[in-house]
Amino acid sequence: MFCLKAGFGASTLHQSPLTRHDAASIALHFPLQVTQNMPTKRRVALVVETSSIYGRRLLTGIIKFMRKHDEWSVFLEQRDLSSDPPLWLNHWNGDGILSRATTARLADAVAAKGIPLVELTDRREDLGFCHVWSDDAKIGKLAADHLLDRGFRHLAFCGFSGEAWSERRQNAFENTVRQKLGDSAVYNSTWFGTAARPWEEEQEHLSRWINELEKPVGIFACNDVRGQQILDTCFQDDVAVPEEVAVIGVDNDEILCQLCRPPLSSVVPNAELVGYRAAETLSKLMNCEPVHEPKVFVPPLGISTRQSTDVVAIEDQTVASALRYIRENACSGITVEDVLQIVPMSRSSLERKMRKYLNRSPQQEIRKVQVKRAQQLLTETDLPLEKIANLCGFQHPEYMHVVFRREIGQTPGAYRKRGRT
Repeated sequence: MFCLKAGFGASTLHQSPLTRHDAASIALHFPLQVTQNMPTKRRVALVVETSSIYGRRLLTGIIKFMRKHDEWSVFLEQRDLSSDPPLWLNHWNGDGILSRATTARLADAVAAKGIPLVELTDRREDLGFCHVWSDDAKIGKLAADHLLDRGFRHLAFCGFSGEAWSERRQNAFENTVRQKLGDSAVYNSTWFGTAARPWEEEQEHLSRWINELEKPVGIFACNDVRGQQILDTCFQDDVAVPEEVAVIGVDNDEILCQLCRPPLSSVVPNAELVGYRAAETLSKLMNCEPVHEPKVFVPPLGISTRQSTDVVAIEDQTVASALRYIRENACSGITVEDVLQIVPMSRSSLERKMRKYLNRSPQQEIRKVQVKRAQQLLTETDLPLEKIANLCGFQHPEYMHVVFRREIGQTPGAYRKRGRT
């Protein structure tokens, strides 16, 4: 984690992994120059981690406020979320603090100094300061609605015990599910610290819990880290995702979500707006202006849907098996006859059942998976169309061109060009 502290020269920036680049960026945008004729800038300490995507987006929002107002002076040093109050606080004559690592001890130290502080810490309950948090209740409800909309009749929550943000998301998720279906299954364990289990032991507990759940089940993971753990456990146990277990996380950490297999769907918090509103609130406090909203809850932006929830809940195991085979092998050029080798039914029965659940034929489902893969390769790579056609299971690029245009409404080349502009 990093602490940006005002009132010190840029030459004293500490170097550590990630710090050097961030420090250079802040020094570039906010040069700390002191002249006799220059008005004094507010000296503000930011205690915000950069090890998480949420913390980095918070800082982006704070920086946007600083660019707009240019009234703060800052300094960067490394700091940990759970560490004791920084020693410099005892002799620091600053003007305000934005903190994601507020402990009771830090709160007492800040109160003794009389320094305005805006609380960004969501790991524990309210410490009495003005705070700006993501709206965890709306995050939990959004995740529940996402899974309910996909037809799941069995839902579950997987979180971290002792983390207030996780508990708030769990409560909202359970309340939403209870109104529609009844009770949902819950699994919690310690995230980190001395009480946390080694990953191998934790995975054994997760495995037992997942295997005991009624299927198909939709699981809301309290964040993307938890979602990745669930998907890794499902892969180890050969549990089909999303056919048997669908998973949605929170934070939309693009790299982590894409590293998951299959890629993880995720609720997208508006962390940049949290950072901006927190900076705005602190500015008012430092200027002795009234703060009309001392407790601000910022709603999420929406959901980034990926393959881990890209499914309609199907309790018919033969259809679920067919769908799993299609999702895993469509880009290898399979046919409906290949699917019928996996499921014990006639072609007419499979087609009737798939139209019942999906309103698509088996052939249309194969094409849907192929086209979606082509869309991804067109936007994320510079591969030629011939190579993309081959990777998506089309024998000829001309046929991919025909199918793609029929399904998407434009040619592969036009789609690639639009995606890059």
